[in-house]
Amino acid sequence: MRAVTSRPSTGLLYLVVSGLLWGTGGLTGSLLGRMAGLSSIAVAAFRLTAGGVLIVCYLIVARRTWPAGRAAWARITVIGLLAALYQSCYFTAVALTSVPLATLITIGAAPVLVLAAERVTGRPGGRLAVLTTGLAVTGLGLLVGLPSGFRETAVLASAGMAVLATAGFAAVTMVSSRPVPGLDDLTVTGFGFTIGGLLLMPLAQLAGGIAFRPGPAAIGLLVALGTGPTAVAYTLFFRGLRTAAASTAARLALLEPLTGAILAALLLGERLSATGIAGAAIIGAAVILTVQADRGGSRVGGDDGGDAQPRLPRQRLAQDHQADERGQHRVDAHADAEVAGRNPAQREQVGQEGHGRGQDSRRGRARQRGDGRRVPDQHHDAGRHEGHRGQARRRRGSLRPGQAPADQPVEQDVAGPARGRQ
Repeated sequence: MRAVTSRPSTGLLYLVVSGLLWGTGGLTGSLLGRMAGLSSIAVAAFRLTAGGVLIVCYLIVARRTWPAGRAAWARITVIGLLAALYQSCYFTAVALTSVPLATLITIGAAPVLVLAAERVTGRPGGRLAVLTTGLAVTGLGLLVGLPSGFRETAVLASAGMAVLATAGFAAVTMVSSRPVPGLDDLTVTGFGFTIGGLLLMPLAQLAGGIAFRPGPAAIGLLVALGTGPTAVAYTLFFRGLRTAAASTAARLALLEPLTGAILAALLLGERLSATGIAGAAIIGAAVILTVQADRGGSRVGGDDGGDAQPRLPRQRLAQDHQADERGQHRVDAHADAEVAGRNPAQREQVGQEGHGRGQDSRRGRARQRGDGRRVPDQHHDAGRHEGHRGQARRRRGSLRPGQAPADQPVEQDVAGPARGRQ
């Protein structure tokens, strides 16, 4: 199985951009709900459907290959079901209490669950994972605050739905960290979210209806909601999971409430308290620490379906050794082609000369490798190669006319006599 090496900074950049784009989704979705008179679940259903349909239309126009095989469609279906579960449970939690409580539990508990799942399965979570997770959750609590004035049963029911939403998002994160061979992230997002949005439509109809007047402003908001915070954000999120740990992705997802709070303060005039500002600063510090800690080591993984794992120094040495072996195979194949290209008289002469010296062409190539004439080694140790060439020149200078060097390969010893007989 071939491993595809990727720069870790690229995956982290995808995750950061996806978190920032998610932060614009709350503002855009709330404006759409007010203008079109839709419930929160209806907005979520239209969001998933619009994002998925936009990607599918792009795939059709670009004539991209559609997913094929049971594994590909199973992954797409799972992503669609989990997306529908996450969105429906989150907005139900919001309806029972408030946005701050649902956000605190849903987004705050996600990195904790993912980190625990990584520890149980033995998958690496990155350096400073526990510290940055604690900082991020603490900052989120200070940013959104704890709501008051709700009945205990409502708070418990809302917390339960938020935990289910957390489980759905954590499952999406863990599942997406294991790519399916031949299935790209754009296709997963397009078809998966189309399925998830259509599954939410009946629930949205029961929650208040899905009919609205499609005016220019409402259509524009729906397209904006389906493009940036949905289609682009989730595609980048899935792509970033190929080279970053799942717990890292879950921690960087906390950029969503941070971006949403900043946009609400700038565009809607909402003021952050001193506690909220402190929480935003702590979340920012946790994000910076996460990026710095995970930038150090490259990870291997990719389209072949392998997990994204740290690329250790011992693995790098093994890959370099395999590259040298492949280079030596090319040298041996070239030598064999030279012998095979001669006429029968030349090949017979090669065999007689090699038998007289008690060796064959393979031992000649073995001695050639022993003399430091391997092509890959020339690149790694140019000084040693130059020393070998100097010794060869001195030996040739001390030979009598007509005497062949003792360490010259058999194929080269007989080349001159063979040409003379022709």
